[in-house]
Amino acid sequence: MTDTPRPVDDVPEGYMKDAQGRLVPVAQVKPQDLLEDELVRAIHAEAKLLARELAEFKKRGFSEVSALQSLLHEKYQAKLGGPKGNTTLSSYDGRLRVSVCMGESISFGPELQVAKSLLDELFEEWSEGANANLKTIVMEAFDVGQEGKLSATKILGLRRHNIDEPQWKRAMDAIADSIRIDSTKAYLRLHVRETPEHSWQMLPLDLAKA
Repeated sequence: MTDTPRPVDDVPEGYMKDAQGRLVPVAQVKPQDLLEDELVRAIHAEAKLLARELAEFKKRGFSEVSALQSLLHEKYQAKLGGPKGNTTLSSYDGRLRVSVCMGESISFGPELQVAKSLLDELFEEWSEGANANLKTIVMEAFDVGQEGKLSATKILGLRRHNIDEPQWKRAMDAIADSIRIDSTKAYLRLHVRETPEHSWQMLPLDLAKA
């Protein structure tokens, strides 16, 4: 490692900017702080290159899958892919798999509060203690949790309960009407397995799973 860190942004030669934005002469910075700063910057510089390579790899992967889809459709009039654009390709030996998955970001409109009111009224009508488990499930579904956000999975899961009650069905209709698709994002996922008898394992492309 060098003794003097390279200038960053508008920092003059021979100075470093601290966390409060103040210019500090390099000679007054502790040696351990200099070493720590240089190491952090070196790791970030390398990570930035890797992030750029991953972004280029992802873009190239989408492009090549799309090219194959177009080629097969043009040559055989065959559509390669499933609902909502999901596509899975496999190597001939069945050991490698590439998937393009479309993930939707869901939020809820004001109709959701109508559904909550209908369910609250329904629980008040039911006798004390009746359907206690279902009431707990509903209350948990509408709990915003630690992050202050509703769980789309839990709310949509309420619609799977077959309750023969008109007000329940109206509440489920209100939930269906409240669904908003904010955005759709494409994911490129790679899986591998030793033999066709083994389970698929996702190839980790992020630090948390590497």
